[in-house]
Amino acid sequence: MPISVGRTAIVRLTLACLVVGFFVSGAGAQPFPSQPIHITVAAGAGSPPDIVTRVVANAMAKAEGWTVVVENKPGALQTIGGRDVLGHPADGYTICAFSMPVTAAPALMVNMPFALDKDFAAVGLVSRSYNVLVVTPSLPANSIADLIALLKQKPNKLAFSSGGFGTPAHLVGEMFKLREHVSALHVPYARIPQATGDLLNGTNQFMFITTLPVVGLIKAGKLRALAVTAPNRIDALPDVATVAEQGYPELTVEAWVGFVVKTGTPQDATAKLNTALNKALASPAVKEAFAKIGAETAGGMRDQFAALIGAQMSHWGKVVKESGITMQK
Repeated sequence: MPISVGRTAIVRLTLACLVVGFFVSGAGAQPFPSQPIHITVAAGAGSPPDIVTRVVANAMAKAEGWTVVVENKPGALQTIGGRDVLGHPADGYTICAFSMPVTAAPALMVNMPFALDKDFAAVGLVSRSYNVLVVTPSLPANSIADLIALLKQKPNKLAFSSGGFGTPAHLVGEMFKLREHVSALHVPYARIPQATGDLLNGTNQFMFITTLPVVGLIKAGKLRALAVTAPNRIDALPDVATVAEQGYPELTVEAWVGFVVKTGTPQDATAKLNTALNKALASPAVKEAFAKIGAETAGGMRDQFAALIGAQMSHWGKVVKESGITMQK
């Protein structure tokens, strides 16, 4: 026998289902983060981006009570790490740690696998660091002006080292050539120790490099420092003048590390990550750890870092185009 259900009963049943559904969904919604956060470093283990990321990750985990896991996925101008992050949901649980050279990747690669300024959302700037211009001791140069004079006397006869194609040492070296209208050969190496080794023995003559690998060599007289690319003198090399002090402010340049997430990540998650990052960067212990590798803590708002990414994509894209660097497939 068919069961007859009145309109009032149907309405009551529907309302009851809605109320139950509301409370069930509310009970299931957990505040961010409710699971481990993963940070993919788009650089190798032991590199400056890896070191600062791990220092900050530990500080964030300790201060917030979070579980933060760091792993390295280097290669292909940082696009391997970037693609890995884009393969995860846009939920804030997977962060990518990029460094400055990634902003040159769109100009250096024929087939860039993602749009850096569209596929990622900024979390915050982590660190800043600067390069020191060093020369082999046998080179008769004690200033930037001396080096430029030698390069103009011997076009394409002197060479500069780098830790590989598209690295900061390569990009800054090309910018130097472009801005000062000089010619020099670029000799890339797979590792920084190899690059500095051939600088020490005189195979190559100069290099723009972060301070950590060369401070000891400079103090021992095995390399000569001509300038630092920082806006002010740095604590590690207080007697070395800045590029601006020597009349070359156009050579002032910084390397950086920053955190991004996949575009579409909820704003509250991104905001919490930014707040936790800034809190960690304010820690004296973090500042001290950064200083040991020649870096400075950064921080700031998300939109500030997003603006920096856009500006550096324009800057390094222009350098790559005007210097005629061959693109990679």
